[in-house]
Amino acid sequence: MAAKTLNLESAKSASIQIVEDADRGVQAVHDVIVAMHANRRSGSANTKTRAEVAGTGKKPFKQKGTGRARQGGNNPPHHYGGGVAFGPKPRDYSKKVNRSTRRLAFSKALTERIAEGDVLTVSDFAVGDGKTKSFVKQVNDLAGVVKRVLIVGSEFSDETKRAARNCQSALLISANEVNTEQLLHYSKIVVVESALETLAARTGN
Repeated sequence: MAAKTLNLESAKSASIQIVEDADRGVQAVHDVIVAMHANRRSGSANTKTRAEVAGTGKKPFKQKGTGRARQGGNNPPHHYGGGVAFGPKPRDYSKKVNRSTRRLAFSKALTERIAEGDVLTVSDFAVGDGKTKSFVKQVNDLAGVVKRVLIVGSEFSDETKRAARNCQSALLISANEVNTEQLLHYSKIVVVESALETLAARTGN
């Protein structure tokens, strides 16, 4: 089983929408990546204000006669153990990106990787014995010894998934689930030919 480099002409023949304008889609890729990173943030950072910290509410000392500045309690921010002024509160960091922008970003990212010669196609990808050693050998034979390999297919057998489970340098993913960030992150992308139709549908208008 040999891998072939997918070029722009072959991609067009497979009905993959190619973004030919070098400037088109750059902002869309940026917006999508920023939104994906923002959507992963939990937004759970939380601090207590002076009203929320545990305290007696009693004046620490009398109002007059001590020579010190008047204090109404021990909970203000300038006291040790007091509340936090303008500290973080739980919030939603998520950003929304419309469908056409996501589609354009996906097409742009895929176009760039194809143009760079980093997308390979194979007729099939399967590891029959379910062993990680066999999986790594097969990936190296296809893509060479690179840092990260993304393998995109329509579906994979249980044995293949089991073989890939312990391999940190490669990821199996379906053509319906692969996203823009993954297309840009991995050093090489191996696409099973049966998944080209799905990728073409995701890049079409």
